[in-house]
Amino acid sequence: MNGAGFIRMTPIRRDIAIGLFFLAIAIAIPFIDSSRSTMTQVILLFIWASIVTQWNLVFGVAGIFSLAQMAVFTMGGYTAAMLSLYMGWSLWLTSFLGAFMAVLVSGIIGAATIRLRGAYVALLTIGFAVVMQVLILTDSDCFFYRGVTCYNFTGGSSGLSQFGDFGFRDWLGYKQSLVGKYYLALFLLVLGTIFALVIMRGPFGYAFRALRDNANCASSQGINRVKYQILVFALSGFFTGLSGAFYAGHYKTIGPTMLDLSVLLLLLSMMVVGGLGRAWGPLLGCIILMFIDDQLKVYAEWRTVGTGAITILFIIVFRQGVAGLIEQLWERLLALRGARTAGASATNDKATG
Repeated sequence: MNGAGFIRMTPIRRDIAIGLFFLAIAIAIPFIDSSRSTMTQVILLFIWASIVTQWNLVFGVAGIFSLAQMAVFTMGGYTAAMLSLYMGWSLWLTSFLGAFMAVLVSGIIGAATIRLRGAYVALLTIGFAVVMQVLILTDSDCFFYRGVTCYNFTGGSSGLSQFGDFGFRDWLGYKQSLVGKYYLALFLLVLGTIFALVIMRGPFGYAFRALRDNANCASSQGINRVKYQILVFALSGFFTGLSGAFYAGHYKTIGPTMLDLSVLLLLLSMMVVGGLGRAWGPLLGCIILMFIDDQLKVYAEWRTVGTGAITILFIIVFRQGVAGLIEQLWERLLALRGARTAGASATNDKATG
């Protein structure tokens, strides 16, 4: 293989190596520490990473300043919970129905932002999430009775519960049920990550980045901005909605707190710290910020301040994020290796001559 071919293959090989490295660690964690606190924390990390990985396609790769990702996530969770609660369907089935509803909603949001740019997209998408939260919180009418208990359609401020779960306790027993949910969360993250990498490294990814960098130039080359903008919203919506359904099934509840601004900002910080538009930025950002947040939990009053300070530092000083810094170091190592190889070849030529 010539030098150009080697460099061209490097990102793919790097993705495979990094993916296998993280996967091996994730698979091994339950064998090393299966305590409830560790498992619960890592499951939450998998959920956040699944959301941020898909959000990175919209925000980082396509360059669309959307803040509706948690609304899409919540839509998937609520759809799965409602169908299980009101129709009595299995949560395994309703999770996929929730994912498809999330795709529909995400596509509608994408279509609504076609003529908008920058801050206007942010305002519209955050407005959608706020309206959704208000509608849930103000839902006080009785939808149906179970015994003497009155249930609201959305559960109101208390959210929905008692809609079932994935049945791991019946299959694996109480002690191993959390392990089953752990590996299911890991499976969803792996699928979502592979999907995102295929999109980013394929033709769709090039089209999204072209529209992000220069929409007019991309349009002149035949890239339909309307088509691709709706497409990137819809594609990211499926796994985001599926993560919302898993969240509901794992915690056995879903509520309007998922639409709080603090949750949105935490996930946005993960994407910024990890590296916007970078293949492994979302996962790295989630790991780093969740570790820092866990270390600061004993200082409750400083948790938000600490997260905010780190995010500001990366915005000002390390705009490419952790993944960008690692990529720069990798490129320098490749350049240094190439220079040494060239120098050694020149020395050999002189010695031969």
